[in-house]
Amino acid sequence: MAVGNPLCLRAWSLTIQVKNQSADRNLYSSFGATLARDDEKNLWSMPHDVSHTEADDDRTLYNLIVIRNQQAKDSEEWQKLNYDIYTLRQIRREVRNRWKRILEDLGFQKEADSLLSVTKLSTISDSKNTRKAREMLLKLAEETNIFPTSWELSERYLFVVDRLIALDAAEEFFKIARQTYPKKPGVSCLADGQNEMHYLPFPSP
Repeated sequence: MAVGNPLCLRAWSLTIQVKNQSADRNLYSSFGATLARDDEKNLWSMPHDVSHTEADDDRTLYNLIVIRNQQAKDSEEWQKLNYDIYTLRQIRREVRNRWKRILEDLGFQKEADSLLSVTKLSTISDSKNTRKAREMLLKLAEETNIFPTSWELSERYLFVVDRLIALDAAEEFFKIARQTYPKKPGVSCLADGQNEMHYLPFPSP
């Protein structure tokens, strides 16, 4: 699997329309009040990994949270880390919102949230579908812009694709994704004139 590029992810996030940013950041002042709220905020790529270290992007986000919580609240370093955490969470939310829009276009207006809900208890509906689900997820990553550039394939969406296969809706989902979020060949992960932004190296927890 491709390893997520933090520079590309940060650049990609800058295209997202952020609303009520200040109010939303207040949600992140405390970490993990409950498992449900923690998962809803972080949308872990590997929901079954309680250590949050298996996927590169999960590890990056988790380490940011750990390091931020070691800082004096509202200090300059705390605010910088808090913004990085907010940025990564917004990227994940935008990806989820893109999936939700397509599901709604398919007619799953009432079922979209439940189809996208993935927890530590989620299971694949049919083990025979696993290979097909992985192939479809890779196809979505390679042929559409539903994920940001260099996004690491996420186990979270493997479960969603499995559900779509069970509903015989996976191919139609792909067609709409390709139309709605077409891949633009030859486009750099950074927009013209945009400065690269760098992450600090983070130690493993």
